[in-house]
Order: sequence, then structure tokens, then C-alpha cells
Amino acid sequence: MVYFIVIYVICAIYMVLNFKYDLQMFQQNSYRPDRYWKWLRPNTGSSWRLVDVACLFLLMAPQLLDSRLAVFIVAIVSLSKIFMIFRRKYKKPLVMTRRVWRLYVLTAVLALGGAVATGICTWGKSVGIYSGASVTVGYMMLVSIFSWAVMLLAHYLLVPVEKNIQRGYINDAKRILRSMPDLRIVGITGSYGKTSTKHYLTRILSEEFDVLMTPGSFNTPMGVVRTIREYMKPYNQIFVCEMGAKQKGDIKEICDIVHPEMGIVTAVGPMHLESFKTIENVRDTKFELVDALPADGCAVVNNDFEPSAGREVTNTRVLRYGITNPEGCDYVATDIRYTPDGTSFVVAGPDGFRLELETRLLGECNVSDILAAVVIAVQLGVSAEKIRYAVATIDQVEHRLSIKQTPGGVTIIDDAFNSNPAGSKMAVDVLAHFKGGKRIIVTPGMIELGSEQYSLNQAFGKYIGENLDIAIVVGEYNRDAIVEGIKESGFDEKNLHIVASFNEAQEHLARLLAPGDTVLYENDLPDTFK
Repeated sequence: MVYFIVIYVICAIYMVLNFKYDLQMFQQNSYRPDRYWKWLRPNTGSSWRLVDVACLFLLMAPQLLDSRLAVFIVAIVSLSKIFMIFRRKYKKPLVMTRRVWRLYVLTAVLALGGAVATGICTWGKSVGIYSGASVTVGYMMLVSIFSWAVMLLAHYLLVPVEKNIQRGYINDAKRILRSMPDLRIVGITGSYGKTSTKHYLTRILSEEFDVLMTPGSFNTPMGVVRTIREYMKPYNQIFVCEMGAKQKGDIKEICDIVHPEMGIVTAVGPMHLESFKTIENVRDTKFELVDALPADGCAVVNNDFEPSAGREVTNTRVLRYGITNPEGCDYVATDIRYTPDGTSFVVAGPDGFRLELETRLLGECNVSDILAAVVIAVQLGVSAEKIRYAVATIDQVEHRLSIKQTPGGVTIIDDAFNSNPAGSKMAVDVLAHFKGGKRIIVTPGMIELGSEQYSLNQAFGKYIGENLDIAIVVGEYNRDAIVEGIKESGFDEKNLHIVASFNEAQEHLARLLAPGDTVLYENDLPDTFK
């Protein structure tokens, strides 16, 4: 009796812990079953699940193995996987929010309820040719194989509860905003550059105002609501609100909560095309911010991107900015110069406006993002002296073209949070300016580019081959496209290294690096990609 109870407990613990990975991937797919299913379909036959299938087969073949020994082997496998679950490291681990706890508890209750019922019904009995222990343990293995289905069932059962909870949070956030009628709200969106622009704008405005910005990646409706409810203070004067989107209506949903009076569209590019389908849908979604602005508001739009440059705005005042496409711009950045200490440039605007700026940041995209922030700051009355000082003291945003030196004399350019064609190309341009030693890139390529996924990564590979000395291509998701592009450039293939993981890339770097070399880490795919 004790023997089987121990077996049941081990298998039950594994069954419950196994749900954590499903929840993690569900969370990374924004708790949306359609997105989660797109990720799940190619991963249903993972080696992790196949081990559980093998265990189930072992239990279903009593003619091959005594049931007591079979359940013992399954328990040992389950125990091993329990230890693996606790030791496994992820780039973006599961965040145990209250919503996750609700979903986890209900999923566990559904699974354990079935296991207990099966165990009680089969205790000390046989079910056909199978022992009761084999049936009960087999049930738990079956649940582990289809853990995603149990988790999704719990999700659908909780939908009414979650909607009611979210409605209450949203109403509370709206109440807080209504209590602060003098609060000025600036929305920021774009295919890329919005997080950097958020940081730069907050730094500049903080010279004049008390500013709150959405922290981290709190750019979803509930992330914005959480910022308002947990971080906003009565004395805040400006709220800088980053707005992310993966499908049409996402930006409008945030705007309906915060009602911004000013907004920045940093870029319109081929991001999240798997969900948006067309670049026109991307543009229309980003411009949901502009469309939500009042008549006496102000939209600041990047004219360097054709889809946004050609988008007419009639509901509010619009100021356009740019670098590569100055025609039609109100504000432009000119005389851009890179030095070992950073970048200098000039902002030219209406009525002879001219502002010379210096920053420790590198790259044209950073200049563009600073330019957008400067335009807003000027509209809000921040003096030229304060803007100049703030820009000069802007800190590098972690994982976005941040640069550091190692004790061994190697320069590291960390651009791990970039995954877009313009940003990736710019990062290669920055690396190409380093002439002291070998210029090395480590990259898995770019993601969520829809039908252009292969061609854009191929073009990226070709650009790498034309400008850099050594390329380390990580993983298999974009491998063929990047390698094809690199080879097209006439790159010396002995300097091309294809590795399965970043750990393997580090091993290669340890053998390659010498003082004076520069390494660019360009993008770091999340756990949902190989």
C-alpha cells in the first residue's frame, strides 16, 4: 500500500509541475489561445512529451513488464523530470502573477481531481488486463502528455472571472486618471524604437516635470492599468505611456483607457506580420494612437518610413521628423558624427530652430528616437539648455546597443532586445565602425516577419557578410536564410560558424577573441523559438 502511495505522489507532483512550462508559453503568447496554438502545433511532439508517451506505452503493455515494475520505472522517470524542471533555466521565466496563480490552481485541481477519482475507483482492482496502479499512473501520464489541453480548459473556464477582474482594474485606473485632470499623457508606439524613445523622453522631461513612465515591458492594456494603479502618484505631472500591439485594436484599447493628448509614432515596419498579415495593417494599428488624439493635441510622426510618411492626419496637429527622408519634415537631425565617446548631431526645426546635441549613445536609430523625444520636449516648453544637458546624460538602455569593455580588452555591443530589419542593420553599421580588431556578430536573426521572414533574414545575412569579419549564427529558426545571405556576399566561409545555442557560441568566442576585438550580440530569441 505504502509503495503505491509513494508512486502516486511522485507522479502527481510531476503532473502538476509539468503545467508550469505550458503556463510559461501561454503567458509569453499574451494568454491568447490562437497565438499559443501557433506555437504549440510544431512543439506537440517534443522530446519531453515523447518520454511521457513512452512511459504510457510501458504501462499499457503488461505482457512485457510486471505492473509493479512498470509503475516504479515511470515514477523514477517522473522523479528525474521533477529535478530537471527545477534546474531548467529560461531567458524569460514564468512570472507568477495573480492571474497565473488562478490558472495554475484550477489546472492542478482539474488534473488532481481526475487522478484522485481514478485512484479511488481502481484501488486494489483490475481493469481488464491492467492493474489499478497502471491505470492511475497511466492517467497521470496521459494528462502530462496533453497538459496543454487541461491548461486551456482551465483558461476557458476562467474567462468570465478574468474579464470581470480586468474590468474592475480598468475602471479603477480610469478613476485615478479622472482624479488628476492636470496630468498630461504622452503615448508612444511604433514597430520598434518605442522603449528607447520612452526612456529618452522621460529623461528629458524629468528636467522640468515630475514624470511617470510605464516600466519594463508594461505596454499592454493591463500593463498600463497596473502602472496607473500601482505606480502613479497624485503629484505626477506627465505620464509617458508605451503602447505595444500585436493585432489591430490593441493600441485603441489602451487609448480608450488613458486618453493621451500627445503621441509619438516611432516607426512603421514589418514587425509581427504573422498576426498583422500586411504592412498596411501595421500602419493602421500604430496610427490608432494618432487617431485617438484630440483636436488640440499633437502627433509626432517618423517620416523616415514610407507607410507613416504617406499617412494623412486630419484630426489633430502633426509634426513630422526624420533623418533619411527630410522632405516634408518639421524637425530633422543633421550633421550626425560618431566618435569613440558617442554621437553629436544638430536638430533643425521651424522658424530657424537649431539645437546642437551630444549623446553617449551610438547609432542612427538612437538619434532618431532622441529626435522624437526632443520634439515633444520642445512642445512642452522644456528649455534648450535642459534638453542639451539631459541628452548628454542619457544612459544606455540595457540590451539596446549598450556598449561595455571587458577586462581582457574586448568591446561588447549588447543589442539583444532588437529584432527588426532597421535596428539590426544599424547595429551592423555601428560594429563596422570599429577598426581595432576582429568584428564579430552573434545572432539568431529576426522573428515575426511573416511572409518576409526568409527574405529579410537573407538580406541581413548578406549585409553581415559585406561588413563584418566573423559571423556566428545561432539556432535553426533563421539559419538557412542568414547563411545563404552571408555566402552570397562572398564572405570567407572559414569565418562563418553555425552553432545550436548561445552556450556553444560562447565556446567559439572563447577560442576566437583577442584584445581589441568587438562582439555584437544581435537579438536573443525568446524561449518560444529554437
